[in-house]
Amino acid sequence: MAKYAAVVFDLDGTLLNTAEDLRGAVNYTMSAFGCPPRTVEEVRLFAGNGIRKLVERSLPEAKRTADTVERAYRTFCDYYALHTAEKTVPYPGVPALLSLLSGGGLRLAVVSNKAEFAVRSLCEKFFPGVFSAVVGAREGSPKKPDPSGVLAALEKLGVEPCGGLYVGDSDVDGETAKNAGMDCVLVSWGFRERGLLEAMHPLAVADDAAAVAKIALGKEAEK
Repeated sequence: MAKYAAVVFDLDGTLLNTAEDLRGAVNYTMSAFGCPPRTVEEVRLFAGNGIRKLVERSLPEAKRTADTVERAYRTFCDYYALHTAEKTVPYPGVPALLSLLSGGGLRLAVVSNKAEFAVRSLCEKFFPGVFSAVVGAREGSPKKPDPSGVLAALEKLGVEPCGGLYVGDSDVDGETAKNAGMDCVLVSWGFRERGLLEAMHPLAVADDAAAVAKIALGKEAEK
């Protein structure tokens, strides 16, 4: 019998490697505003708190006025809406992981700080029909680490926080799980260094999808 009734996943850096497409949109935006390009390593570091914050961090400090950030944000969104999945791919083992968890009777959800239009588009493209709840960022709604989106997803799944496992790749995800009252696994293949993940004291830092499956399905306890 599975240890959990549901698993809530982060998207970028957890299920999908979106870094190259994010960099493409960032650098299109930087070029439009006369700013130097950013590396994929910088984009990984800047990501995690939503698109607006990614754009703000990518701009040189001298250009981070409210007006410029807003215009750059809209430029990014317009471009990214047309280029969300040119180089984006699932991480190794992720499709099999989702199939295994679903086959084991677990209900699955995605909660992301990425704009909801992009979250839904990517889930429909790469994981059609897999998730019973998909929550992205909306104007006026709190972002992670606020637990509101996670709790809304769990409510839709009909699962209490104590019956769900949260899986992410960042300190923001660790804080989100804590705020939601959920067990948490952080994955080492995403956008953050392992040391930062370990400092969050999650249930585990998983190095591959099989390790996540063992924890979610309660296999670790059977050893």
